[in-house]
Amino acid sequence: MKTILVVDDEPKIVKLVRDYLERAGFGVNVAADGKSALSWVRTEKPDMVILDLGLPQMDGLDVTREMRKISNVPVIMLTGRSEESDKLIGLELGADDYVTKPFSPKELVARVRAVFRRIENISSDSQEILRVADLTLDVPRMRVTAEARQIDELTPTEFSLLAEMARYPGRVFTRAQLLNAVHGVAFESYERAIDAHVKNIRHKIEPNPPEPRYLLTVYGVGYKFTDR
Repeated sequence: MKTILVVDDEPKIVKLVRDYLERAGFGVNVAADGKSALSWVRTEKPDMVILDLGLPQMDGLDVTREMRKISNVPVIMLTGRSEESDKLIGLELGADDYVTKPFSPKELVARVRAVFRRIENISSDSQEILRVADLTLDVPRMRVTAEARQIDELTPTEFSLLAEMARYPGRVFTRAQLLNAVHGVAFESYERAIDAHVKNIRHKIEPNPPEPRYLLTVYGVGYKFTDR
């Protein structure tokens, strides 16, 4: 059974989310503040974290920032903030997805399943090794090696995006195509989320992120993985 840590200080929200997740077959643990959440992640290693941004004392963005220092666990943000910049900050800190309050609990469950399905799809490609330029992707282990430098800190979403583009070097992907590739279902998302994920990937794999060598921007269209 997959275990999900729900981090929210609103009892009604917690009960609603817990009921729907348990009904969907997931185990659920709960934390009401950021410090407790970080302790849970460090000691219990949940399979996913659903994290409210509007936490007291230590908000969800700070929690995400600290969490990424110790774990690559998938994170879905719950946010009451409608500003696009807030969502982008969360994604740039390493969140995999977001759901805006008020939300449909059925949609939340669907997004949870989509993230787990993404991870399972990676694991099912048990023999796939991708080699492009001087980059090697060990797909089942979700490991990337760049110029003999091992990179283990990619989140499942970031790895899925990188692998999708690396399978087709030189092909230009629109943001909509990349959203579809990582979500696998028709969610209402905005395409700038892809920009945030690409920024994270570049920061982790590129020798000089401001002048990328692997993940290239095709202006007015989207992105491509180098074919050189």
